[in-house]
Amino acid sequence: VGAAIYNAAHTYLAPGALVGLWLLTAEVEVLRIAAVWTAHIGLDRLLGYGLKDATEFKHTHLNRV
Repeated sequence: VGAAIYNAAHTYLAPGALVGLWLLTAEVEVLRIAAVWTAHIGLDRLLGYGLKDATEFKHTHLNRV
């Protein structure tokens, strides 16, 4: 369950949807949230923290943490 929640929050789909919402509403706060969320995901990947494998939380799609 933890891996599924982590993986759902660490894909670019939700920040991308927020950018789409921003295009419709022009609310700058929505774009800021999307930018910070995207940067967080990118930093995690840069540091080697990938999407979690369901077998063990330390196994990721990039390597073992």
